[in-house]
Amino acid sequence: MSTAYENDQDRWNAVDGYVTDLLVPADDALTTALAASEEAGLPPIAVAPNQGKLLHLLAVTQGARSILEIGTLGGYSTIWLARALPADGRLITLEYSPAHADVARANLAHAGLDTIAEVRTGAALDTLPKLEAEGAGPFDLVFIDADKVNNPHYVAWALKLTRPGSLIIVDNVVRGGKVATPHPDDPAITGTREMFDLIAREPRLDATAVQTVGTKGYDGLLIARVTE
Repeated sequence: MSTAYENDQDRWNAVDGYVTDLLVPADDALTTALAASEEAGLPPIAVAPNQGKLLHLLAVTQGARSILEIGTLGGYSTIWLARALPADGRLITLEYSPAHADVARANLAHAGLDTIAEVRTGAALDTLPKLEAEGAGPFDLVFIDADKVNNPHYVAWALKLTRPGSLIIVDNVVRGGKVATPHPDDPAITGTREMFDLIAREPRLDATAVQTVGTKGYDGLLIARVTE
């Protein structure tokens, strides 16, 4: 007998719960990261567990040894990504808020990943040129989950800091379907559309985007491969 749901969100939550319970069992580090983020008053916008597992699998499949993350929050997605790296791998994650960065550093230390993952604080568009000057790249995978207004700039910087074969993943690119609005009045949607336009014109990127539903609502992610 089929289960009755009051609305689509209840259905999406149920399916996410089913998948997560079977394939993405919780552990102390991940549970602690979410609890510490909530206690510190961080917004509940970390990736869902099944999406975190997807990031992990993509990084493992990529054979990533170096990862750049733009947008740390409390470090939940950072833990998923850092766990995909070998012992001598490295992850640099950029966080605008010093308070959020402190929570993330504590969560990474609790997960035993503070020797692999480094949190850098400040506006990403200020930090990214410093990474380039340091010769920090090329990164095998870049995950972008920060302010959407600057998505075009983040993708442009990701292209500078990667190599042929690298992956660039951008979260929250569907915006509840509003990304299809031709003349949006939301700067986040405008930035996301400008990012799509940039990627569509960029011959060095081969990309697609998929719509997603789940505990985080209706959204989606973009995956691009650097081709040359």
